Amino acid sequence: MKTFDVPVNYRSPLISAVKKKRKEADRMKKDFTPTLLDFGPLRIYLARHFGFCYGVENAIDIAFRTVAENPERRIFLLSEMIHNPQVNADLQAAGVRFLQDTKGNPIFPFESLGADDIVLIPAFGTTLEIEKRLNDIGIRTEHYNTTCPFVEKVWNRSEGIAQKGYSIIIHGKPRHEETRATFSHAAKDAPSVVVKDMAQTIELARYISGEKEAPYFYEEFKGQYSEGFNVERDLQRIGVVNQTTMLATDTQAIADYLKDVMIRKFSLDESNVREHFADTRDTLCYATNDNQSAVQGLLDAPADLAIVVGGYNSSNTSHLVELCEEKLPTFFISDEAKLLSKNTVFHYNFHTGIELVTENYLPGHAPVSVLITSGASCPDAVVEGVIRRLLSFYSGSKTVEEVAAGF
Repeated sequence: MKTFDVPVNYRSPLISAVKKKRKEADRMKKDFTPTLLDFGPLRIYLARHFGFCYGVENAIDIAFRTVAENPERRIFLLSEMIHNPQVNADLQAAGVRFLQDTKGNPIFPFESLGADDIVLIPAFGTTLEIEKRLNDIGIRTEHYNTTCPFVEKVWNRSEGIAQKGYSIIIHGKPRHEETRATFSHAAKDAPSVVVKDMAQTIELARYISGEKEAPYFYEEFKGQYSEGFNVERDLQRIGVVNQTTMLATDTQAIADYLKDVMIRKFSLDESNVREHFADTRDTLCYATNDNQSAVQGLLDAPADLAIVVGGYNSSNTSHLVELCEEKLPTFFISDEAKLLSKNTVFHYNFHTGIELVTENYLPGHAPVSVLITSGASCPDAVVEGVIRRLLSFYSGSKTVEEVAAGF
């Protein structure tokens, strides 16, 4: 696999050693059991897979290399490179400016751009409309495009099923950069509609079955369907793709549900179901699959609590939190600074979008067992920082260096 030049301050000697040993012992990635780091009074269970993925490392490599190679040119990002506050802050410190926020609202006017400016396309990709707007200015976006290849794979998949006459159902968060980009690419080739969850899917199914009258669709799914979408015509043949960072089980459930709806509506069986429902294999990226599977393995370990580290607006990270919350107390933090003390933690509730303060989050007994994982855009160094911060609360612990030496 291609290797990338990622700033050394994002690396962790401890975690690099752990990941190297696990990879050597399990090259086929079939073992999802966690790694135990036994510090004595504190026992850390690390997920088998977490942290930077291929697409994130590729984006970081291109971004920092672009800065280094173009000291005299203005460099912009369409929006956040990835959903991690440390990485985006480092890029801004290097002089990179954002054109938009994560919702697509303008920060720096496009009208002020010139053909000699550099605009980096983030790992999420961008819409065809924005790409054309930049190209019309004379900006060569293809030279500085960090779109994740697994996002592009979804675009290719949607194009393929569109060519066979299917409409595209996209499971994703409607305002997320990646979903907006995928919707733009899908709508170029076929009628398209975004569903954010199973609840919306069930409502969409009622239009497919005829239970709900077509005119209500245009209000209920406002902003989530392509121009000219016709409910009676465009829901006869469908295929499902997704935002690559969604919860795998949710996407599968949505696809299975819609397939069953089509089978019932058109009296199909497995021999002719493709007449109305496309064979779209899962379009989650490998890292999302691996990280979610690793959390399932992590949750088999005996523990008092879980800590998930990553950007608060990171979709893939929020789904790791969601999985952990089903089993034990879980704290979603962006970095070690959120661990104020042994008694107090600041953590994020992604359901409400509010940061909370919890007291006595660490139990009083010893040893304390903590599950730790992180999102695909979180540097390993931040995870090591969290571990070191937790260790500072327990006297008599082994050091990070002592435990790392065992790997």
